[in-house]
Order: sequence, then C-alpha cells, then structure tokens
Amino acid sequence: MITKIENMKKSFDRDMQSAKGSKELEDLRQKYLSRKGQLAILFDDLKNVSPREKPQLGKSLNALKNHMQEGFNRLLNSLQLDQQRSGRLDLSLPGRKPFSGRKHPLTATLDDMKMVFTSLGFWIEDGPEIETDYYNFEALNIPKNHPARDMQDTLYISEDVVLRTHTSPVQIRVMENRKPPVRIIAPGRVYRRDTPDASHSPFFHQVEGLVVDEGVSFGDLKGIISAFAHKMFGEDIRVRFRPSFFPFTEPSAEYDFLCIFCRGKGCRVCKNTGWVEISGAGMVDPNVFAAVGYDSEKYTGYAFGMGVDRIAMLKFGINDIRIFFENDMRFLNQF
Repeated sequence: MITKIENMKKSFDRDMQSAKGSKELEDLRQKYLSRKGQLAILFDDLKNVSPREKPQLGKSLNALKNHMQEGFNRLLNSLQLDQQRSGRLDLSLPGRKPFSGRKHPLTATLDDMKMVFTSLGFWIEDGPEIETDYYNFEALNIPKNHPARDMQDTLYISEDVVLRTHTSPVQIRVMENRKPPVRIIAPGRVYRRDTPDASHSPFFHQVEGLVVDEGVSFGDLKGIISAFAHKMFGEDIRVRFRPSFFPFTEPSAEYDFLCIFCRGKGCRVCKNTGWVEISGAGMVDPNVFAAVGYDSEKYTGYAFGMGVDRIAMLKFGINDIRIFFENDMRFLNQF
C-alpha cells in the first residue's frame, strides 16, 4: 500500500503541473480530493491492512492528504490572482446588495390590528380552517336549510365538513372550554365561493371579536369599535351603526367608518357618502349561549367582525383586493 501512496503523490504532482485553468483545477479536485476521489479510496482501503501496519500507513495517508490540499490551495490562489491581474475580476466593482425581506401588507395590517386589540385587553385565539358544519353553522344559530346559509357561499368538502366561512367557529370552541368572562379576538383565513373581482375574493382574512361577561351592553361594543377606529386611523374617525340581521347576534348592526381618505367630505372611495362600510356586529344571540352551556339570564356578550383585507385597502389606499394575492414584486416592494 505504501507503493500506492507514493505513486498517487507523483500522479497528483504531475496533474497539478498541467492544470492551467478553472476547469482543469476542478477536474483535479474531483479526481483526488472529492468524496469519491482516489484519496478517499485509499483511506477506505486502510481498514483492510493489519493492525501492526495501520499506524504507519495512516500517518503516510494523512501526509499525502495535507500535501494534496496544500498544493490544490496554492494553485487555486495562483489562478485567482492571475484572473485579477488580467482584469476579468474587478474588485473595485460595488458588491451586490443583499435582498432584505419585509412583511406582506396583509401581515403588517393584521399585526397592527392584533396590537390594537391586545392593548384593549383581548386574548388571541386560533382554530381550524377546515370545520364541521356544526361549528361553522349550527352552533351559531344557523340550522340546516336556514336561509342565512345562502349568505355564506360555502365551499363544502363533504356534507358535514366545510372550509370555514368566518372565524366565528373559534368563538364557539373557546366558549365550550372556558367559563365567562371571555374577551378574545379570532384572526385567520376564511373561504367563500366568490368570483374574484376588485372587492371580492374566494380567500380572505378576518378578525372576529367576542366579549362575554355580566352586564355587557351594546354601548360597550360601540366603545370598542370606536377605540379601534381611532387607534388605526386617527382620533377624528367616527363610527356609525346601522340596523341589520345576523343569525348569531340580536340585535345586529353593520358599522361604517368615516371615510379615511376624504374625512367625510365625499370622494370616489366612499361613493360620495362620506362613509366606508366595514363589517357587522351585535349582541350574542341567547341560542348561541345555549349551544355552549352559558346562562343567558346571567351573561350577555357582543361579537364583531372585520376584514383584514378591507382594513389594509383603506390603510394603504388600494382599490383592488386581488393585488394582495398576485405576488407582484413591483407592488410588494413598496411596503
């Protein structure tokens, strides 16, 4: 084996003398120093020699390895220096600026919303996006064949399994496992069977809130929504409520913010009304409390929802929801 070591050293030195460029240098490395190169094969053969010869042969192999690595590094440095001198590598050129990642505008908006609500004493809860019909509808006072189901444009996986149409199922799951008081928000992705256009998407984001305790009133709900509007868009933003209907709240309302862009004067965004529709809210229906075992004679509560995408559109002055999901770097690099 000692003869093989000496012959390989001679062969390596001879091949190194003929290596004049990058390709020849890489060929040299592959032939001798790679994981399947000739040096690795010799080291592998070391296990077959007798214990008496192994120490001396191991020492010789390590010396050969150091000789090859030093020679290779010497040749590599020499070739790099030649390239610099020939002008092919200009060290005076500015380096490439590393790409700096940043938050997607929807993520940034959701983080801001979470910060506002946690500062108001809310806990953040999460739940599955694939839900049972019970949690998505029935426990929320929407039994089978109820006309309100038509409002949801649901995407069914099976007869009793759906892609959630809102994050309200999280509220049911929390109330099933926690006694009042409850004060939570449930942010997350939701799905509807919608045709994409400037204001609709089959996939979007919501934040829903729930407060349950003794003596909770509609006035508390109005105060929370107003506080959120002021923290997100400024102290001059007013909120108005309009009567509406939702199966899981009674009374129910839709609420609007004073137009973020014209401050109530009237513009294209608010269709010259001075107001921008945000979402719905109301006092939790006693039937919902019954589904989770809460005493509706003792406890009252309010629930509200809002679209993260809608808030982001208002915050950044964007008039088409689809641009959030197109991954156009010209758009995303602005944030």
